[in-house]
Amino acid sequence: MFDRAGSNRTVQLAGTELTLPAEARFASVESVRDHVIRVLDLPGVRERFDRASQPVTVRERRGHRSAHYESMSGQVPQIAIPSATGGRWALRELVVLHEIAHHLDDPATPAHGRSFAITLTDLVGLVLGPEAGLVYRVVLSDSDVL
Repeated sequence: MFDRAGSNRTVQLAGTELTLPAEARFASVESVRDHVIRVLDLPGVRERFDRASQPVTVRERRGHRSAHYESMSGQVPQIAIPSATGGRWALRELVVLHEIAHHLDDPATPAHGRSFAITLTDLVGLVLGPEAGLVYRVVLSDSDVL
């Protein structure tokens, strides 16, 4: 939906016209790292998510097919983002917020389960705004994820 919004950023959702916020695009893994730090420092994010105060690192991922979050016992969790030519698709805010949501979600729950979907939806709403949060809420509810 964000990709199809066009230049005016307007979409129709559940009979309502919404203007979607612009999504950040990143030039490098370093700029993703800076963004992750800023997101985790947002007062609303810190108030909503206990795990926002826990550190996470961002590193370049080999390959270009996926981004991922990993948390291994005794190590600082990592977000791995591809940056090679074929991996530039991952250098966008919604992908980064997806990986941050893994960090913020309860680690005892399924990686893409209902708890994660709620965390992601809340995070998108806090960072990109209520319109983006509504899009996630409606789409994930219509897909029986929420």
